[in-house]
Amino acid sequence: MERAADKPKLTSVLDDSQALAGFSRLNVAMVISNPQSEDNPIVYVNDAFERTTGYNRAAVIGRNCRFLQGTDTDPEAVRKIRSAIEAGEDVSVDILNYRASGEPFMNRLLIAPILGARGKPVYFLGIQKELRDDEQDQANDSARLHLDTVCSRVSKDLGLIVTSLVGKSDAKPPTTEEERQKFLRTLDVLPRRLECLQFVYEEMQLADEQWNRDGIDLGSLLSRISHTIAHNEGRPGVRFVSLVEPLEVNLDTAIRVALMTFELVSNAFQHAFDGLDQGYLELRVNRLAAGGLRMTIADDGVGIPKKQGFPSSTSVGGRLVSSLLDGLDATLNVARGAAGTVIMIDVPVGFTDIRE
Repeated sequence: MERAADKPKLTSVLDDSQALAGFSRLNVAMVISNPQSEDNPIVYVNDAFERTTGYNRAAVIGRNCRFLQGTDTDPEAVRKIRSAIEAGEDVSVDILNYRASGEPFMNRLLIAPILGARGKPVYFLGIQKELRDDEQDQANDSARLHLDTVCSRVSKDLGLIVTSLVGKSDAKPPTTEEERQKFLRTLDVLPRRLECLQFVYEEMQLADEQWNRDGIDLGSLLSRISHTIAHNEGRPGVRFVSLVEPLEVNLDTAIRVALMTFELVSNAFQHAFDGLDQGYLELRVNRLAAGGLRMTIADDGVGIPKKQGFPSSTSVGGRLVSSLLDGLDATLNVARGAAGTVIMIDVPVGFTDIRE
């Protein structure tokens, strides 16, 4: 039997497992900005950003991050950030920032571009961590590595989403009002998918803590994602059932399947029961005898119109699902019954049963 010390860690893709643990608990502040809009304004911050800076979301969305700077902020650090953003490159600096109260604090900041299909930045991701006095007195290279690896992983996974949504439109900034509104609709996708990615990272961390695990437990992951959606978007009268077998898959497969589940289950809650007082929605994931897995999402709602393609190429979620299907080499079939819709997806991935 292979010993724990002999098995490679899933988190080796992040170089250090503590990096994932920190992100999963949301101990690091996260910011996303939009360089395609004038002055690269903030479009998303997480709860840790609010706790660290004292600014709430409403006060920072639409503003450039420079409002965190103050009298004693090092101009060289500011210049380094500006130069990297103009060049579309990663940057790492320790910079003096100021809370909403005016209190200064030292901030370890890492910024990475989120690239579109043409390889140009369509967003910038910022990962921040407040440095305490004891940390400022140390070289603390390991802490910097933790943040750097988190930033790299998250920017890569968000890039997967952005590439499928923005596509060729990242060639130039939106100029007309119609183009701006379309871009804003795609932009709205990123923050709402971060929690989905966080669930994947948490399962990844757990897999490393349990030495006999070879992959990510897709059953646990999809159950958590789907029930979180049901909690946030469910309504009285609509029953939801999740029946997911315990299956192990690799990280990239887990990310794609998780994002696809998020899109399809959310879409069903949002649209399947329009005008209905009651309904039933089921997510089922099973192992196929010939290999791979089958995901079925079935509802008894109003159904998809016969002339409407699915997934829709005109919707943000539809384009993302199509891209995820291609990345998994998966097939999708839609059955429209007298009542409701059944969506069946076959994914040809290798996996093993979760061992006791």
